[in-house]
Amino acid sequence: MSRHGAESVHFCLRVLFLILAVAVASSTGQTPGVTDNSILIGSCSALDGPAHVLGNQTVMGATAYLHGINDEGGVFGRKIQLLAFDDGYDPDKAPVCFRRMAKENVFSLGFFVGTPTAKVYVPMAQEEKIPVVGLFTGAQLLYEPLKHYVINIRASYYDETREQIDKLWEQNIRKIGVIYQDDAFGKTVLDGVKLALQKHNSAPVALGTFARNTVDIEGGLREVMATRPQAVIVVGPYSPVAAVVKQAHAAGWKPQFLTVSFVGTEEFIKEAGPDAEGTIITQVVPPYDRTDYLTVALYQKYLTKYYPAQPPSFVSFEGFVDAMVLVEGLKRAGKDLTREKFISAIESIHNMNVGLGPKLVLNYGPTEHKGFDHVYPTVVRGGKPILLTDWSSVGK
Repeated sequence: MSRHGAESVHFCLRVLFLILAVAVASSTGQTPGVTDNSILIGSCSALDGPAHVLGNQTVMGATAYLHGINDEGGVFGRKIQLLAFDDGYDPDKAPVCFRRMAKENVFSLGFFVGTPTAKVYVPMAQEEKIPVVGLFTGAQLLYEPLKHYVINIRASYYDETREQIDKLWEQNIRKIGVIYQDDAFGKTVLDGVKLALQKHNSAPVALGTFARNTVDIEGGLREVMATRPQAVIVVGPYSPVAAVVKQAHAAGWKPQFLTVSFVGTEEFIKEAGPDAEGTIITQVVPPYDRTDYLTVALYQKYLTKYYPAQPPSFVSFEGFVDAMVLVEGLKRAGKDLTREKFISAIESIHNMNVGLGPKLVLNYGPTEHKGFDHVYPTVVRGGKPILLTDWSSVGK
């Protein structure tokens, strides 16, 4: 078994321990996945394969919060069980994973990872009328048109790329290229870049692509290098993005590199090493060292308690926040839980301070299923992601 496979199996066993620790009683009513003392949540994400860190970190962050809730008695006496399955960040595996969760009779879905797989899961969830809360993707297909059973929490890729382009423009950086994963994820981020540039009557000066779940980036890199843009937005998970910056630097080319939150910041820094320095990464949750924020402090506390060997990360922190929103919906839905009451309960959340600072206030409604829209730019300095408050040095 590969090292990644062994890590994934070990992690899955930890998640399944949460399930085995919960006693299952007789079902209450007809609500799927709900018993007198448990609520069953299903997840499909990349627990193995080239993007396995993203799935494992997302589920770990969510599980840390659910452990804390269960240790306090659960929600109306019901412990929350999480069934986490692997889809390898592969849309071809998504239907099987979804049917497996449906067979398990889950109440709700959550903590999915990736646009290509979400493109498969979302219409299936809509058809089966199963709520989905918390997806580690900011693809526009999740937001428009509004989908009754899909609850988004993070800011979108359009929000992230707008922040990147507007700030670059302020610094007189006009030649901007894009190297992107050639799938639904890469294309939706590319669309966001194009829309942001259109506002400035501009467009990308060069485009390059690479295939999902590979680091075969040489061709796409050559295409973009040929035009020598001042800045390059690289769209992908940690391994191919690290490969781009490393090979570009090895060739003596050092434009301003940027990427979006999906990259998996800490793993990217680990794989790119010194070449990660100066890369700008937009985030959708505050830095996890802001322990003056109540939720950041709680995340650090629960991570230390339940996963003491695991360092904090933006990805696991986002999973933690996603689980918070799911639990808030369960609490508001009341003891007589149904899927429709759950959706209505989340839609009742207005101007809610969730302990993440004044800029992240949770707002939902019958016509609004997007929780946050704020973006936090960070830059890699000294091997760490640091909040970027002054863009004046960018590109210089």
